[in-house]
Amino acid sequence: MQAVVYQGPGNIVLKDVPRPTIIEQNDALVRITQTTICGTDLAILKGGVATVTPGRVIGHEGVGIVEAVGSGVRQFKPGDRVIVSCITACGSCEYCRRGIPSNCTEGGWILGNSIDGCQAEYVRVPFADNGLHHIPPSINEETALMLSDIVPTGLEVGVMNGQVKFGDVVTIVGAGPVGLAALLSIQFFSPADIIVVDLDDHRLELAKRLGATMVINNQDSSATAKILQKTNGRGVDVAIEAVGHPLTCKVAQEIIGVGGTIANIGVYSQSAELHKEALWVKNITIRMGVVNTTTIPLLLRTIQSGKLDPSQLITHHFPFSDVLHAYEIFANAAQEQAVKIVLAVGDASDDNARLSTDALVEMIVGQIMQQVSAH
Repeated sequence: MQAVVYQGPGNIVLKDVPRPTIIEQNDALVRITQTTICGTDLAILKGGVATVTPGRVIGHEGVGIVEAVGSGVRQFKPGDRVIVSCITACGSCEYCRRGIPSNCTEGGWILGNSIDGCQAEYVRVPFADNGLHHIPPSINEETALMLSDIVPTGLEVGVMNGQVKFGDVVTIVGAGPVGLAALLSIQFFSPADIIVVDLDDHRLELAKRLGATMVINNQDSSATAKILQKTNGRGVDVAIEAVGHPLTCKVAQEIIGVGGTIANIGVYSQSAELHKEALWVKNITIRMGVVNTTTIPLLLRTIQSGKLDPSQLITHHFPFSDVLHAYEIFANAAQEQAVKIVLAVGDASDDNARLSTDALVEMIVGQIMQQVSAH
C-alpha cells in the first residue's frame, strides 16, 4: 500500500509499505478514504518529535471504512464508516478511568507517533471500540474528518479548559486550524466578545465570518494595547493560546484579567517564559494538555442538528498521490491561504454514492414519520 513515511528531519516520502494486519483481538483494520495534515505533522517533519523515528508512517487524522476486526471488537464490523480518533485508549487503565485517555498507559497519541498512522491506504487501530466512532449517514466524510483531532482539540483544550462562560470576553491568540476550531465551538458558550489575534489578514477575515466580534493583526505588536483599550484596562476573562510560541504566550499573559484563565492549546518546541511576578496577584488559572477526544459523540450530534459546520475550515483538496505537494502548501499556509487540507485516499466514489443514497433515504423516512405524527 502507499503511505507517507518519515525518513528523518526534513525528509518524508510517499512509498509502498506492507499493508497492516490485525495483531491483537481488539484491533480494527480501517481502509482510509480521507486524511489530512496537522501542524504536529510539520513538527515531525522538522525533527521536533523525538518519539517519531525514521520509517514511521505518519498522520493521526482519518476517516474510512472498517475492513476487518479482531475477535474482541464489539461495536464495529466490516463495512462500517468510521472516524479514527487521534487518541487511542484502552478504557481500563488508571488514566482512562480518570477521564484522561490522552495519557492512557497503552495508548494516548500513538498513531503516527509510536505506531504507524493514518496517512496511508490502511491503518491498524488498537482498542477499536474506544478509538473509532461511527459516522452517521447524514454526515459526509470530510466534515467528519475534522472531528479526528482539531475540533475536539479546540473545544476540549481551549474552550472547556478555559472555562468559558456566558458573557465572558475571550481572546483566541492564533487563527490557525485549531484556533479557528476553538472559535467555532466557543459560540455554544455565548461569550460576550470573541477577539481573534493573528498575523494573517486572510485568516482574520475567515475568523470574522466564523463569529469573531473583533480581529487584530499583530504584525505591529499592538494586540495587547488594543485589547486592554477594548476592555478598559480590565483584560479578558479567557485567553486561548493556539500557536505554541514564546511571543503568543507573552500576549496571553499580558491580556489576561483578574480571576481569568489561560488555556494553552499550542504545542511548544521551545521554552516560553512565565511571568509569575506579574501574574500571581491576578489569581489566574493556567491550563494545558492533550486532547482526549471524548467530545466526538457530542460534536457528531451537533453537526447532525445543523448547529455546527466544521467543513468551513477546509480550504484545499488533493488526491493522496499529491500529498507531498499538499505538505508544501500547508507549510506555506499564509501565502497559500490554507487552513485544512483534505487528502482523498483511493477512489471513494462508490462509497460516497452509496452514502448519499443512504442519507437521502434517511431524510425521506424522517419526513414521512413527521407527517404521520402530525396527523
